[in-house]
Amino acid sequence: MTNPFFQPVSAMELARFAGVPTFMRLPGLTPKDDRINEVDIGIIGIPWDGGTTNRPGARHGPRQLRDYSTMIRAMNPVTGVAPFTMVNCADLGDVAPNPVDIEDTMNRVTSFYDDLTERGITPLTAGGDHLTTLPVLRALAKSEPLGLIQFDSHTDLFDSYFGGYKYTHGTPFRRAVEEGLVDPKRFVQVGIRGTAYNTEDIDWAEAQGIRIIRIEELFDRGIDDVMAEVREIVGTGQTYCTYDIDFVDPTYAPGTGTPEIGGPNSFQAQQVIRQLSGVNLVGADLVEVAPPFDAAGGTAWLGISLMFELLCVLAQAVDARR
Repeated sequence: MTNPFFQPVSAMELARFAGVPTFMRLPGLTPKDDRINEVDIGIIGIPWDGGTTNRPGARHGPRQLRDYSTMIRAMNPVTGVAPFTMVNCADLGDVAPNPVDIEDTMNRVTSFYDDLTERGITPLTAGGDHLTTLPVLRALAKSEPLGLIQFDSHTDLFDSYFGGYKYTHGTPFRRAVEEGLVDPKRFVQVGIRGTAYNTEDIDWAEAQGIRIIRIEELFDRGIDDVMAEVREIVGTGQTYCTYDIDFVDPTYAPGTGTPEIGGPNSFQAQQVIRQLSGVNLVGADLVEVAPPFDAAGGTAWLGISLMFELLCVLAQAVDARR
């Protein structure tokens, strides 16, 4: 039974537009609060887009996601999961970035998540651009390589940009495999599409044994069949899920730095996450929500709704490990 302290504020008690926003109206804790040791799942913001190579703006994602998350309620009516009664959840604040130093920010992120790992807290992260996932993986994969499920329209497997620079939002998973953080045989990407510079990233992925499921294959085979393969690839080992909002068609999620047409709709975006039930997830993130490109806020509302879906499957995984 969860501690009542960790329940969200009800809209029956405080209007959704009132109060200080926290993720899903959960209590906000700092590492100095003793109750942090009771947290099972911590929701964290990484407001940083230092790896962006074209349109910045994802640094503003966590703040808008928090604001829109006041609309999230307590139960998933489709799966029946009520995460706040299964496990203790809390908003653990933001990692403080250094907006002028990429490597310093990555070190700050890893240090923050090292502390969470030592406390046994499973992280759910709001980015930030996709480079933010790399320093998180550095903390979570210290003991063994993880399986990785990536929903995205881009592989993010390039070696370098701009004459050899290794750290951008187009390179994090190349680095993660090279550093031994991710087992390439348990690494699957879903939704890849869009025009290309060349086939360097695809060729490298195939040589490592990474499974790439392009959007055409996802639509041809259907979500049920593809997600059954995804679960088979990662197996029972520890696995991380990273979800780039540009996996979704820009009709539904225009607020992102590198949109690609021809993607899933918002309902299909939910369905793929629901089929992660039973996967041994040790963390997840949702990245690349860039509010400046969607003044109406629809992308952030979709993003936080998908984060709730991720929270539900994370809660199941945490509960199963008890």
